[in-house]
Amino acid sequence: MLFRAILLFIAGFVLLIKGGDWFVDGSVGISKRFHVPELLIGATVVSIGTTLPEVMVSATSAVEGHGQIAYGNAIGSIICNTALIAAITVAVRPAKTDRSTLKLPIIFFFAVAAFYAANAYIFRRFSRFSGIVLLLCFLVYMYLLVRSAKKASKEKNDETEEKKGSLASDIVWLVVGAALIAVGARLLVDNGTIIAEKIGVPESVIGLTFVALGTSLPELVTAITALTKGHGELSLGNIIGANIFNLVLVSGLSTALSPFAIPDGSRLFGLPASLVLDIPVMFGVMALLTLPAVIKGKLYRGQGIILLVIYAAFCATQFVM
Repeated sequence: MLFRAILLFIAGFVLLIKGGDWFVDGSVGISKRFHVPELLIGATVVSIGTTLPEVMVSATSAVEGHGQIAYGNAIGSIICNTALIAAITVAVRPAKTDRSTLKLPIIFFFAVAAFYAANAYIFRRFSRFSGIVLLLCFLVYMYLLVRSAKKASKEKNDETEEKKGSLASDIVWLVVGAALIAVGARLLVDNGTIIAEKIGVPESVIGLTFVALGTSLPELVTAITALTKGHGELSLGNIIGANIFNLVLVSGLSTALSPFAIPDGSRLFGLPASLVLDIPVMFGVMALLTLPAVIKGKLYRGQGIILLVIYAAFCATQFVM
């Protein structure tokens, strides 16, 4: 049993690495073929691909009457994506950014996050209506991004760069890569959990490591692969897009299926911990990552280091509460 789990664990790593390689290649191929900025491809096609596992998990939980799971999943994933995955990318290889392309996703994120926070602070619950509004925001966001992509494509039509292969092959690499990432992540988490249990690792540690890492593996693998291939903007677009989809798609779908009240298990200063800690941290790390990119048109190594420190402190606080 243990030997089989180790083999499947290794197989999961191999599938993740190869899947990430093909996924990024397909994404970059589509970007070049239609002359669309990599950041926009990352914020749409790549983000949807890496967020699909969370959508499925949250929708299933909602149908089974566990809608509150999506609340923690959405905020936790945004914090992890920003203060861990994007932070690693920025700390290792800070780069210049396209401010004009970044503005729409960033403005949209903070607008939707404000609506999300209003439901949490004012009503202390997420109704079916708020879920439907979030899903409508998803459709609006996709429409605006498609329009931006068309505009960007027209502006670059004078570029005559030849792209080898066909559109069909790019799409195949994209789909196969996404499938391998999903399967690899599942093998890694399931068998990593078995291995940890066999060697006596406590369940709480397993939940905070293997299970938590599993929900962010697609974004992590895509970010690292894009970074090593020199496509930093694809990685940044993926993180911002995934954060938006966590709010409008993951939370929107689960809330529309199963409305829920704000979790009230842990409290700080007499209020639910999520209102005092989680939501403010979500806004803070996204502001720290994105505002310098929009204002200065550049990411700095110091940003990545500060974000990693914040994430470490945030995780440590979860143990204390």
